[in-house]
Amino acid sequence: MIETSLQTLPHGITLSCRSIGEKGRPVLMFLHGFPEAAFVWDGLLEHFAKPENGGFRCIAPNLRGFEQSSAPADIAAYRPKHLVQDIAALIAIEGPQIECLVAHDWGGAVAWNLAAGQPQLMKKLAIINSPHPGTFLRELQHSPTQQAASAYMNFLIRPDAETLLAANDYQRLWTFFTNMGAADGPYPWLTDSVRAQYREVWQRGLTGQLNYYRASPLRPPRPGPPHNDPAAAAVTIPREMLEVHLPTLVLWAMNDTALPPALLDGLDDYVPQMTLKRIEGATHWIVHEQPELVARCLQQFLA
Repeated sequence: MIETSLQTLPHGITLSCRSIGEKGRPVLMFLHGFPEAAFVWDGLLEHFAKPENGGFRCIAPNLRGFEQSSAPADIAAYRPKHLVQDIAALIAIEGPQIECLVAHDWGGAVAWNLAAGQPQLMKKLAIINSPHPGTFLRELQHSPTQQAASAYMNFLIRPDAETLLAANDYQRLWTFFTNMGAADGPYPWLTDSVRAQYREVWQRGLTGQLNYYRASPLRPPRPGPPHNDPAAAAVTIPREMLEVHLPTLVLWAMNDTALPPALLDGLDDYVPQMTLKRIEGATHWIVHEQPELVARCLQQFLA
């Protein structure tokens, strides 16, 4: 049975967490993305807690700004160093070292940074459709295809984005899913009960979630006045912040319209111990679409 708890961290942030499995067992930690929440991992938490699948202690926090976790009002509180601090502190409570950090989308952005800066906190890293900051920056700066695919980010940083996204029962948010076949694709998953889970999370507030985009310069430029916003064009990232020297699994759904496969080009230069699995016919929402496939790939990697 999955337990829910509020975990207060030493620096004052509280994360609402979903967990299963005995304390003291090897730990798997799962980080969600936008516009999701920790509940998306429930099937994988239950799978890996079973003795025949490793008997892990599995924990999925809601990132700051999501669900019942702390949602600071200051946009600067959503910069990478603060997001990384949250997860490092949570690992220290469960750790001192976890078996594997599994992450998707924005959770992956946190995980890439944490693995590069504090690799001693985990034995392995598993990334599901979350761009590495080095290749993402390159593509945002030089690829019109990626700039177009990421144009939605400049909608999400608008001051009225919360109001627009919540209108008509979150009509715009549902399209994040339905535009990639969530309701009528080969792996339909957006059932009434799943919709209800998402609705419950979104009703707690969208501002913290949107502040991830507002705090990050890794987005395409907004051309012309009144913005004159260079965004990614003005960013440089030191090489030492980009290298990950851990065994790393990258699962990449190839039909992800927001994250084209060019983001994989040159990734092995930053992540020399990488195992890359390209999943044809899957989208950004592969954790919902094909949870058994994701579980099987993770199982092989953990073994």
